[in-house]
Amino acid sequence: MAIAEPEQTEVALEEFEAFDAAAPEGYHVELITGRILVSPAPDGDHSEASRVVARQVIRHHSDLWLYEERGLAVPAYRAGRARADGAVAPEGYFKGQPSWSDPSGVLMVVEVTSGSEEDANVDRIDKRDAYAQAGLPVYLLIDRHRGEAVVHWDPENGHYQHASTAAFGAKLALPEPFGFDLDTSELA
Repeated sequence: MAIAEPEQTEVALEEFEAFDAAAPEGYHVELITGRILVSPAPDGDHSEASRVVARQVIRHHSDLWLYEERGLAVPAYRAGRARADGAVAPEGYFKGQPSWSDPSGVLMVVEVTSGSEEDANVDRIDKRDAYAQAGLPVYLLIDRHRGEAVVHWDPENGHYQHASTAAFGAKLALPEPFGFDLDTSELA
């Protein structure tokens, strides 16, 4: 994932939309806290991590689905566009929605780190904060760099109030509305 130059000024939503439309196939473009982020399509291990989470969510909640690579409008205090690795929502929630969807019905957002440590920090910090500011109830980070899963929940005033971490191989208790232990043994 490449990050726009630090000295670059904040990008307007219209500029982002033009950049997104011109991006080469196979690249994902996001607008997080006023910066354009560009990343290549995920690798196989990234997709497998999403599959591990999806299977367990569906096993415990058959009415929910993990929608992969879902574009979410995360407005908060700046216009934002995040392409979540996974967005858990009731089945059919995204029907009829545009490419950059309303996140209000999303119960959990899932991100899986890839690329460099700097790229992983985008998921650890920038996206976490954008999702909290958008009021998304639960944020699950599968951190392949650190070998751990981290769940954040209960957003208030733009910040998650709680977080819990489990090393790959251990179980991670997911908060309500999920209420089950995520088995991370397949992620190790």
